[in-house]
Amino acid sequence: MTAAIGRCDDVPGLTLAQQLTQQETLPATQTSDATTPSGKQNSTLDFLLRRMRNKGDFPALSESIGRIQSMASSEKESINSVTNEILKDVALTNKLLRLVNSAHYARGSSVGTVSRAVTLVGFNGIRNMALSLVLLEHMQDKANAHLLKEEFLRALMAGAIAAELGGSQAEGEEAFIGALFQSLGRMLSQFYFPEEALAIHDQVSDPCGPISEDAASTRVLGLSYEALGLGISRAWSLPESIQRCIIKPSGDPPNQPPKDPLLRLRWNTRAANDMADAMLHSEAQVVDARLAKLTKTYYRALGISTEQVQAATAAARKKLVELAQAMDITVRADSLAAHLLNQQVHLAVAGQAGPGRNQDVDTIISNEFHAMPVLSAQPATMAAATQASVSGQRSQTLVAGVQDITNAMVEDFNLSDVLRMILETMFRALEFDRIVFCMRDPKTDTLTGRFGLGNGVESLVNQFHVPLHTTGTPDLFATICSKAADTLISDASDPRIQQRLPAWYSQSYNAPTFLILPLLLKGKSFGLIYADKAQKGGLELDEKELSLLRTLRNQAVMAFKQSA
Repeated sequence: MTAAIGRCDDVPGLTLAQQLTQQETLPATQTSDATTPSGKQNSTLDFLLRRMRNKGDFPALSESIGRIQSMASSEKESINSVTNEILKDVALTNKLLRLVNSAHYARGSSVGTVSRAVTLVGFNGIRNMALSLVLLEHMQDKANAHLLKEEFLRALMAGAIAAELGGSQAEGEEAFIGALFQSLGRMLSQFYFPEEALAIHDQVSDPCGPISEDAASTRVLGLSYEALGLGISRAWSLPESIQRCIIKPSGDPPNQPPKDPLLRLRWNTRAANDMADAMLHSEAQVVDARLAKLTKTYYRALGISTEQVQAATAAARKKLVELAQAMDITVRADSLAAHLLNQQVHLAVAGQAGPGRNQDVDTIISNEFHAMPVLSAQPATMAAATQASVSGQRSQTLVAGVQDITNAMVEDFNLSDVLRMILETMFRALEFDRIVFCMRDPKTDTLTGRFGLGNGVESLVNQFHVPLHTTGTPDLFATICSKAADTLISDASDPRIQQRLPAWYSQSYNAPTFLILPLLLKGKSFGLIYADKAQKGGLELDEKELSLLRTLRNQAVMAFKQSA
């Protein structure tokens, strides 16, 4: 049979396979359980990676995944570092918060800050969400976006099933991301090589002589989807457990759960992907029969009963719609994915739906905090309608943060976690460029920077240095702290301001607009919150916003009192 192989954009007139043949890099076979690629496979992978890097999305995708994975897996990284990395991407931040509040991940009360999400869900859970969202984000606006989202939904379903089959929360988290990434090679091929992906699909589904997906992808791309996914996962430094899950275990499932946890995880993710395939590619009337057959095939290897496997797939079906809603995934009405989602909606309504179900993940829980006395609002510089909309969004984010921090402080809380949540809420709501928390050093009676958020803030935090008692004229920051005056500087280039700014500030920060909120205990300054913007006059606060900022500042003071 002659393969209908797509044309390569890099060398006009030559297919991928022809280019690879010219380079003598086309491997003859590909074994599904191989984890050490041959020299030919490495050459082929390098060739494909070069093609992918030539497309603008891949370097950005690689960088995002690499940063998230390395930070979430490092024992040296703090919650603050992971939070700051996520906050650099506004779209990722908003979708992650929607996802963490969905029924799939919900931990009870609403979560309004990334810091709180990391604390509650854990590094691995946040890593899984962030990696999933980053993959999806790069698939949204392509010409073949409907096919990409369909494949992503299939992988998401596999992840949901694998998580349900996991014996514990930790096992479920690893199983979710392992099952999701098992189809990494297929997803990225659909994304970067759509013509070749179509050729592979045609060969697999050819009624005259279908061949396996491994054989078809090797023939068209020069190596199998599995080998491609494994190679890219190594380039991204994904954990060994994820890399191993990409390569499905070969042969028949064992009659009992493997003693090796990693092998048990691999059988879990293989079963989950087979079940997701059955759910996506089968007609509604035969889905249950195919799932029942797969259940009999895998239940012994999974170490659970057939009833438990059926319950897991049913629960995963119900959660897929919530995940799709939280991640803003929309599909064509006539697609297989829509069939799957519609089937899920029917099952959810027929199952556990009712008054107790989580409502719209965008709902922000109201609160009853009493505002502090406020300063006069700054004159409006926008059209009234636009200003009202922006102010409303800011206030919503501030209110959600106040509620989130309140929920945390009712429990046994970590002081640094609460302070981080307070800074994050201010940072996100008012779109500051940098924000820094300072505390008094009792040995020197100086306010020094401890941690912050924003681009490049890590190298600047230690530069913050405000002596509270000096023999000379106190600088602007010391004066603000001594007077306990919440202060907004809209134009730091004003000569009256310039002459009061310390040299360390002009050299390291030098922002045209900044805000100072002093923290006091027993009438004495023990800390301050500094935040800035890169535009002169870039911050205008109405009474409600200023009141909420002061509430957040007061929560910081209260957190110190309670922790003492």
